[in-house]
Amino acid sequence: MPFPPHREPPGADASGAESIAVYDRQGNPIGAADRATVYRDGLWHASAGVLVRSPDGDRIYVHRRTDTKMVFAGMHDCLAGGVVEPGESPRDTAVREVGEELGIMLGRGDLPLRLLASVSWDGDWQDRPMRCHLFAYELRYDGPIRHQTDEIADGWWWSEAELRVHLADPDWPFVPDTRLLIPDILNTVAPRPKNPGSPSR
Repeated sequence: MPFPPHREPPGADASGAESIAVYDRQGNPIGAADRATVYRDGLWHASAGVLVRSPDGDRIYVHRRTDTKMVFAGMHDCLAGGVVEPGESPRDTAVREVGEELGIMLGRGDLPLRLLASVSWDGDWQDRPMRCHLFAYELRYDGPIRHQTDEIADGWWWSEAELRVHLADPDWPFVPDTRLLIPDILNTVAPRPKNPGSPSR
């Protein structure tokens, strides 16, 4: 299956402004707003990402965000993901984003995404409030990866030990929202499958 081209999200208007889901503090979707407005005003929203592990669980896919991203530009991450769009569930967002960013297209018969952790972050970014409900999923996968070039600058496989060493370095630029989830997503490892398989592509 070919890698999907970058698309304007369903909520984008003619100017390219993107509408994303707005949540309340308790985690309930309550409407939608332009992404720039959500970030500027510190509105609660949601994001979902996928931790991609090798089928044996020994390696994790890590990537570096492009320098043109609206938030956390140029930083590293181990979750491929993005914000929840209006009418979308976090799991649907995770499926969409791992397809768009890494070219991993999931169909009905594929191995399911497993929810690893969720947390609500009431923090700040560049002197502005950043409030987000975060959802992390895991996918076991050993197939090809194709980056969406305007989202991901580079990517590679690391062992969990290699990732932890870098996370311990305060000078290593890693996205702050995923860092909140790191203890749960790295310490919650599913048993190795007896017959590991790859999602259809």
